[in-house]
This record gives sequence, C-alpha cells and structure tokens, in this order.
Amino acid sequence: MATEIARKKHITLEELREHNSPSDLWISIHDKVYDLTHWIRDHPGGGIPLLNLAGQDATDPFTALHPPSAWKHLDRFFIGYHLSNNQISDLSKDYQLLISDFTKLGLFEQKGHVILLTLCIIFALFSIAVFFVIGTTILCAHVAAGILIGFIWTQSGWVAHDTGHATIMLTPWFNRITQLFCANCLTGVSIGWWKRTHNAHHVACNSLDFDPDLHHIPIFAVSSELFNTLTSYFYERKMRYDTIAKTLISHQHWTFYPVMCFARLNLFAQSIVLLLWNKNVPNRFQEILGVMVFWVWYSYLVSFLPNYGERLLFVGACFIVTGIQHVLFCLSHFSTSVYVGQPQGDEWCKVQATGSLNIRCLPWMDWFYGGIQFQVEHHLFPRLPRCHLRRIAPLVRELCKKHKLQYPSIGFCEANRRTLATLKDIALQARNMEVSGARNLVWDALNTFGLYIYIYIYIYVM
Repeated sequence: MATEIARKKHITLEELREHNSPSDLWISIHDKVYDLTHWIRDHPGGGIPLLNLAGQDATDPFTALHPPSAWKHLDRFFIGYHLSNNQISDLSKDYQLLISDFTKLGLFEQKGHVILLTLCIIFALFSIAVFFVIGTTILCAHVAAGILIGFIWTQSGWVAHDTGHATIMLTPWFNRITQLFCANCLTGVSIGWWKRTHNAHHVACNSLDFDPDLHHIPIFAVSSELFNTLTSYFYERKMRYDTIAKTLISHQHWTFYPVMCFARLNLFAQSIVLLLWNKNVPNRFQEILGVMVFWVWYSYLVSFLPNYGERLLFVGACFIVTGIQHVLFCLSHFSTSVYVGQPQGDEWCKVQATGSLNIRCLPWMDWFYGGIQFQVEHHLFPRLPRCHLRRIAPLVRELCKKHKLQYPSIGFCEANRRTLATLKDIALQARNMEVSGARNLVWDALNTFGLYIYIYIYIYVM
C-alpha cells in the first residue's frame, strides 16, 4: 500500500486551473483528476456545465447532479493525477455527509406516487378540456378549457422538470417517454432545450454572465452590473445595455406580470431555434417529432372554436394561467444574491443556498409549486424526488445555520413584494444611468413621441 501511495502523481490547484479550455479540460472529483476534453460533446448534461467548472474541483456539483451509476464512467477519464493541496471546506464536508445519509436512507430511489397521481390528473383534465371545446358551444366553457390547458401545461412542466433531473419512473426508457410526452408533446417545449438550459442554471446559479436564467436583457435586469454590457457565456453574445434596454428596464416593475403572462412564447421560440440550430442535440428527431405533435393537436383543438374572438380568449387563458409558473421561477432567484464571474466548484454549496429563495406553504399546496417552493433544498439536492423535500428541509436549515448562511423562507405575497422591489430598484437606477455607445435615434424619437402622448393623457384625460 505504501508503495502504491508513493507512486501517485500529484498536481496543485494552480496547475489544474491551467486546463480550463474546450481543447484541454480537466476537473477534479474527490481529489482525483479527470481529463474530460473529449467528453464535452457526448456529456448527457451538455458541454456547458463542464466548461463552467473546467480547471476546478467539481466534487460538490458532480455528486449533486449525478446518480451513483455515473461513477463507473469516471475511471476511463482518470489520468493518474491527484490534487496535493486541496482544502475541503467544513461546509462541503457536511454537505457530502448529508448526501451519504440520504443515500443510505434510500431517499434518492424512493420516487413516491406524486408523479403517477399528477399524470392521472393531467389525462383527466385534458379529456375535460377537449370536451369543453368540441362538445359545447358555451363561451364560458371554452374559456374554462383554456384555463385547464394552461393548468395542464404547468403541471406537466413540473413532471418534465423532475424527469430531467433524475430517473423518477421505473426505467430510464419509461423516464424518457415521460419526458417527451410531458415536455415536447403536451407543452411544446423541447426537453433537450430545457435540460441544456437548466443544467447550466444549476451549475452557475445566479451568475450574471453564466446563468442563462438571468439573461433577460433588454426586458429585465436584476442587477445594475448588467448595465456594463456583460457577455452571456451561455448564449455566446453581448447583453447590450442600450437605449432600448434602458427604456424597457426603467419600467420593468410594471411590465413584469404582463410579460410573464406570455413568457411561454419565449420557451417555444428557444426550443425551435435550438432544434433547428447546428448544435449537438441528443435525439434531435425525437425532440422535433414531439414538438410537432404539440403544434398539431393544439392548433387542431383551437380550430374547433367558432370564431377568432373565442380562439383569442382560449389561447390567452392558456398563456395567462401558465404564466403563474413563470412567476414562480422568477420568485425563486430574482431577489437573491447575484455575482459576476465563473462559478467556483469549492463555493458551489454556498452559492446554491444564498442564491435561492424558499416560499412557505401548507403541505396541501405542494402540488401548486411543483417542489420549487423548497428551492434551497432542490438546488442542493436536485436529484431528490420532490416528495422528500419537505422532510429534509429541517436538516438543510440546520446546515445553513451551522455555517452562517442565509436560509430565506417567506410567504408567497412577500416573495412577490421582494421581487417587485428588486425590479423597481434596478428600474430607478436604469433611469439615471447613461447609455454608453451610439444612441438609437429612431428609438429615441418614438420614445419621445410616446412620452408626449402620456403627458397629454395625464393632463387632459386623467
């Protein structure tokens, strides 16, 4: 044994950090160094999370996001080096102990019956919605059908979210079918797009330039740092703070809810762009076929409505109801701490806790939130089935308390108030912030004309 230890080759963290590019990508897990340069394209979670953690100790994010079955694949990437000076924080040690305890208790494998019950409800509500559209001529029934479809989009979205994080069905094949059915076929959102975006979000939670869930320029900004025209490393483009962005962001606390009502359009568009884009999309044909199924059944259902007015009401009801889900996504992170820069593997636990917000609710309301009411728990243990999140919450609260981390847990109304307060604060800063670079003269003229109209209405009408 002593001879084997003596033969170990060691490198320092500084040397590891030099291997941080797509053509030379090393990471460390439990002090063993792996070369993942040729795994970027084939990584099931996408190449972006690997690039975000390149040249770092990725022990915590790896154990959080990967099942035990993934460990057997690591050996082929091991290059014989071990870290010689890696200092593991007390927070990381306690976090790894919690993962070990939950594994021994079998919590990651106990799926519960939430998903099965949700799928049954989705089938029942879909049947009712179809009957309301096809079997009745009553306007209220048609609007009710739109509300039901919006509710179905929301609940099937939660199921797709769960299947994207872990195998929550009996077999991986059944899990994949459930993904495609709930995401692509029922909601028109590519599960491939969602996994690509969401995995990047979990690794780089609340990084202003690496987390795609904060890249909403020119519509929204959650920090004045975004006024500096940061680069989105996910979308590979500049997030330009120009005249248009300033105008829209200056009113974002007023436009937040209206935009959320139609935020699903953004998901539709991004799904289509990704599937038609020249990027590596696993099972592209399945993804495209699933999205096509959605547009066929949804368009066909809408065509049964007698006139364009009722069709508009139906579609509007769908979007407005599912907009609640988009609001919940924003409540979880918009008002929490953010940072600029690449995510750091050794700070991963801390960032997940401080960058997430829990929303208090009674147990019977858990179905409404789909598990993200325990956002801190979900970000620390994303593979854990949502039926266990309430159970582990006291343990996570104690972990945060022990290491002096915030554990924000507030009511739904207070979460909305904080989010709007954050948006308003940034909006007021935007109004006083000069736009650098060339001004958009056409936009300035239109904006000035709109201001004159507003003044006229205020003086002569109000």
